[in-house]
Amino acid sequence: MTRLVSVIVPCRNERDHILPFCQSVAAQSVPEGWALEVIVADGLSDDRTRDLLTEWCRHDPRFQMIDNPGRIVSSGLNRCIEQARGDFIVRLDVHTVYAPDYIAWCLTTWQATGADNVGGPWRAEGGQGSEHVVQRAVAAAFQSRLVAGGARSRDLAFEGEVDTVYLGSWPRQTFERFGGFDETLVRNQDDEHNLRIHKGGGRIWQSARIRSTYVPRASVGDVFRQYRQYGYWKPFVMHKHGQAASVRHLIPGLFVAALAVLLLLSVLLPGFLGELAGGLLSLLVLLYVLAVGGISLQIARSEGQDLLPYLPAVIAAYHFGYGLGSLRGWYDVLVRGRPDPSFGRLTRGAAHTRG
Repeated sequence: MTRLVSVIVPCRNERDHILPFCQSVAAQSVPEGWALEVIVADGLSDDRTRDLLTEWCRHDPRFQMIDNPGRIVSSGLNRCIEQARGDFIVRLDVHTVYAPDYIAWCLTTWQATGADNVGGPWRAEGGQGSEHVVQRAVAAAFQSRLVAGGARSRDLAFEGEVDTVYLGSWPRQTFERFGGFDETLVRNQDDEHNLRIHKGGGRIWQSARIRSTYVPRASVGDVFRQYRQYGYWKPFVMHKHGQAASVRHLIPGLFVAALAVLLLLSVLLPGFLGELAGGLLSLLVLLYVLAVGGISLQIARSEGQDLLPYLPAVIAAYHFGYGLGSLRGWYDVLVRGRPDPSFGRLTRGAAHTRG
């Protein structure tokens, strides 16, 4: 008897990417005895994405487009899961390139481990050529465990249990046991879901054989806005569960808060105390500059010296974007008691990314 694997895809305004993505999914190999269905939840696109998807679905009956009125990733994923008929569910992202055996290895890893969520490492790659040098710097910094705080999801060779994986794939029973994605979260919905799995006694497994390549943002400003939004939604996840998924999620916010407090004290406190606060501020800034410089040199040695002029700004965009977003998120959690609607807008047209 043939079993079904359901591919679920949230998207919005992806006219330049949706057809290449559909072609790559259609070419995926699946193990003998398995068949494929693909459900794309469109967030009411207004850029011809819907027309292109409709035409594709007409010619390949394995594909189905449904509406995602919520327009964000979490609601799109849940609408897909409601429609999915497969015993196994694989999430894909339009802005990622997949190895031809990506789905096959998701299935194989699940069958070998019995984990509640399986996936591969998060690998980023920028475009080639001098015009893509900033995007390459963004990708290189993203891949560095020093920039990411030691996240195993950036380790391309790691095989074993982790706290989160890129995208993810699940036996249907995972959603029956732990529920779907939290639709109050614009970002970090996968982190929250994985934390729920961990707290409920489930397991998440990363396999280096599950290979994909993520296409990152192409400018420092875009990275800053993206990670400011990631940082903003993380406190809502922490507050919901009463704990952080990992200590590394707290560090950027604490660092930015320390800078702000020391700056304020250096201005407000008289005499020696103000000078002391100013000295500590200068020391902290100096240590950070030296650390970023050292990390930049290390990355440039392995990824290309042409990246060196851009890496410090890229790394700072990751850290300060996330840190400032975290502080604003904690304010809205603890003081306002609700999220700011301005942080509900995605920083890229697609209803995309890890969340």
